[in-house]
Amino acid sequence: MAVIVKYVVERNGEEKMTFTSKAEADAYDKMLDMADELFELLGKSELLEDEGKKEDLAMFLAQNKEEVLYALGAKRKPTPKKPKKVEAVEDAEEAQDDAA
Repeated sequence: MAVIVKYVVERNGEEKMTFTSKAEADAYDKMLDMADELFELLGKSELLEDEGKKEDLAMFLAQNKEEVLYALGAKRKPTPKKPKKVEAVEDAEEAQDDAA
């Protein structure tokens, strides 16, 4: 018989999701907290009257937190790094162009 540890995220007595990792469960719980806060914020706006749409939008924004932070300017997008081989080839090509 195997022993399996499961972490259950529960809200208002309702099981939302089950994880095998505490870190994943904590991250999901934190995302749900963000969605709750965003739902409250959206409630202050008269743009969305449909509760379901407000809830869906709040969850979408919470799930895409990084992109929201980039859009708000609160966080900078990481610059893509080139593989070292490509950089070495480009440097060699530039050196050849400079020599010519």
